[in-house]
Amino acid sequence: MLKGFKEFIMRGNVIDLAVGLVIGVAFGAVVKSFVDDVLMAFIGAVFGSPNFNDLTLSVGSGVVFYGRFITALLNFVLVAAAVYFVVVVPMNKLAERRSKGGDDDIELTNEEKMVALLEQIANQKS
Repeated sequence: MLKGFKEFIMRGNVIDLAVGLVIGVAFGAVVKSFVDDVLMAFIGAVFGSPNFNDLTLSVGSGVVFYGRFITALLNFVLVAAAVYFVVVVPMNKLAERRSKGGDDDIELTNEEKMVALLEQIANQKS
């Protein structure tokens, strides 16, 4: 039974998952800081407060905290936008560049240029 557990733990999938989880948590902290400390600061400059938690609506003897919902919704949209523009867009550009072959971006060495020229000359003579 322990042998099977050891084989399970030593599989690459478990290690990859663990590394992905750790990096995901660290990246989540970076995105949260960016949203809270940068983007919400801009919102605070425009609206006078970085959150809307104080907005309430009294209904009978109860209180509806709709401002908390607005703040949570705004945080979600800002996090989604940050992830999209910082991760998704660059990865799509990279995938697009790779699908084109990417050979156009590689500078040929002088030796490779000479070989290409000699091949062209040889093809013209034949």
